[in-house]
Amino acid sequence: MTTQQLIPSPNLEKLTWMWRGHSIQYTVMGQGKPLLLIHGFGASIGHWRKNIPPLADAGYRVFAIDLLGFGGSNKPVLNYTIELWQQQLRDFWQELIKEPTVFVGNSIGGLLSMVMMSEYPEMTAGGVLINCAGGLNHRPEEFNFPLRTIMGMFTKIVGSPVAGKVLFNAIRQKERIRNTLHQVYYDRNAITDELVDMLYEPSCDPNAQQVFASILTAPAGPKPSELLPRIQQPLLILWGEADPWTPIQGAFLYQERAKNGKDTEFHSIPNTGHCPQDENPTVVNQYILDWLQRFFAQSKIV
Repeated sequence: MTTQQLIPSPNLEKLTWMWRGHSIQYTVMGQGKPLLLIHGFGASIGHWRKNIPPLADAGYRVFAIDLLGFGGSNKPVLNYTIELWQQQLRDFWQELIKEPTVFVGNSIGGLLSMVMMSEYPEMTAGGVLINCAGGLNHRPEEFNFPLRTIMGMFTKIVGSPVAGKVLFNAIRQKERIRNTLHQVYYDRNAITDELVDMLYEPSCDPNAQQVFASILTAPAGPKPSELLPRIQQPLLILWGEADPWTPIQGAFLYQERAKNGKDTEFHSIPNTGHCPQDENPTVVNQYILDWLQRFFAQSKIV
């Protein structure tokens, strides 16, 4: 039996919130303590379609939001940075949630969750980081010399008005998207037409290529190693062991924090890639629900 058979994909209610003149797509389901789910690069609230209903059914008010430039949110031409999305999440919380929230993020969404916990402790009750990214982009020092040169050339092409558009149109084709998913998903049964369409459709929006170029040429943002010491809230760290984008070897700082008893749990998930919440949702949902039950049983949050 495959993951897709275990948890059918629901139709999430798509809601709109206006932020700085831009239409932002989000969804909310359930009643109870709030959770805010933040997707990774190129994804959207649909990447949480297998997680939102089980978490809501367990007694939580589950929000998920499309970051500006992604999914069903507007895609204005501007400079996209971690700081921009930080401001978006702050304002969303202040307008629609207004009580201490557990932030749940995959990849870049995990990094944003760390930023929110470190900058706004009054907003964040705790955090769940799923294959957390080390930055919005790879830093040049993370590559050896030949690859550093190649990536520098790629960045220049992406930013070119003409060549960048040609490159983007090639990358966003459905078969290219499927091939990329084959690199980052261990279980190919989880790579469905629904998933491919979910990633493809926003790429057809006006300005999608300019957003893509802006993000790939943006600053990497703060390092997890800089943020983690500032975070006092409880953390649950989940990591797909077969992730080639954020390999589990890089998760040692979270593992060390868990070993040192700093209110941090770390769980690796075998035979799972970069997006465990979509590829292996049954395991991920159970880890989150078990942790939330223990967290709120011990918490003084009312």
